[in-house]
Amino acid sequence: MSTPVVLVAGLHAQARTAAVDRLLRDHPGAVAIHHDLRAVTRGRVGRVVRDASQVLDLAEVRLAHGCVTCTVREDLLPELLRRAATASLLIVDLWDSVEPRSVAEVIDCEEVRDLLRLTSVLTALDAGHMPIDITRGDRLVEMGRPAAAGDERHLAEVLARQIEYATGLVLHGGDAEDAELSRAVLDHLTPVTPVFDVDALPQVTGDALCTGILAERVDPATAQLPVDARTDEVTTVVWHRLRPLHPARLFEAVDELATVSVRSRGRFWLATRPERMLAWDAVAGVVSVEDAGPWLAALPHAAWDMLSPARRTAAALDWDEITGDRVQHLVFTGPDLDRERIHALLDACLLTPEEAVTGQSAWAEYDDPFALILDLKEIA
Repeated sequence: MSTPVVLVAGLHAQARTAAVDRLLRDHPGAVAIHHDLRAVTRGRVGRVVRDASQVLDLAEVRLAHGCVTCTVREDLLPELLRRAATASLLIVDLWDSVEPRSVAEVIDCEEVRDLLRLTSVLTALDAGHMPIDITRGDRLVEMGRPAAAGDERHLAEVLARQIEYATGLVLHGGDAEDAELSRAVLDHLTPVTPVFDVDALPQVTGDALCTGILAERVDPATAQLPVDARTDEVTTVVWHRLRPLHPARLFEAVDELATVSVRSRGRFWLATRPERMLAWDAVAGVVSVEDAGPWLAALPHAAWDMLSPARRTAAALDWDEITGDRVQHLVFTGPDLDRERIHALLDACLLTPEEAVTGQSAWAEYDDPFALILDLKEIA
């Protein structure tokens, strides 16, 4: 019988520790493993193993390469396997800035599936800090919280990924107003993910999760994006169109689009790149545009069977007789957003009807400022 494993992530250490403590109390025989990455850039990591009553083991781990992946593969996974035979539940207490997806996908592997089963991915959040931190553009290295040498990620970027990948969100700290605001923000960012109080955690010893399905919840081609919504505190605006975007006009609008909301994401296509799905990801004013692979409409039908059911379903839902699954689908979330302004800004970036009918040969001649980003990434 495999031993259940739950990941507890979160930038807010006190909230994360409170969630881990609650799990240890609720599950006699449970063991928590935490890696302190404060010295990871120097190739050293501190490992703490504890149960509900005491610290069972303290050790310093020396790594050939100072990074999260090395820590997980060289120390966390072997430690989980060593503890699996005697623990009722294994709790992985992740370092502040570690994103749970990379750890989950290492644990959910064929080689250890008979001994370990990943059952939950929880992200613990401080209700008094989360609504502010999701708006902050600080880099982790500036705050002394990098997960590896050369870690250039931003705090809000990591927090958004921790929130959106989780199977459950846990609130701790703050007062009643903080909790109400936090729940309102989370209802917009991840409307299908349950939110729990730290004293009422969900069942975490059930069936194994499939990390492939978890990935499909957040990957651009299949992501479960929020819908149009407005509450007293927060607004979510969805922009959905079929006509291609003019690359130069969109590039000029990027800065304004990145700062008009707290969080925005989705998929889109440029007239100069009709075969490629592009992913938009912005948080706290920091925007990323990446190639997310081909549109199904650009692939031969024989290749469709090699794609996941979720990928084919997402394409079918967006399918148009002319454009196929090519779509502009961007979602913006923030306080009191101006829906008309966002729509007008993006609509002005689309090809005009006159430009649209000239066809792909004419579109290919357009200046494409995104080439400086996308082509460089492709070469790298």
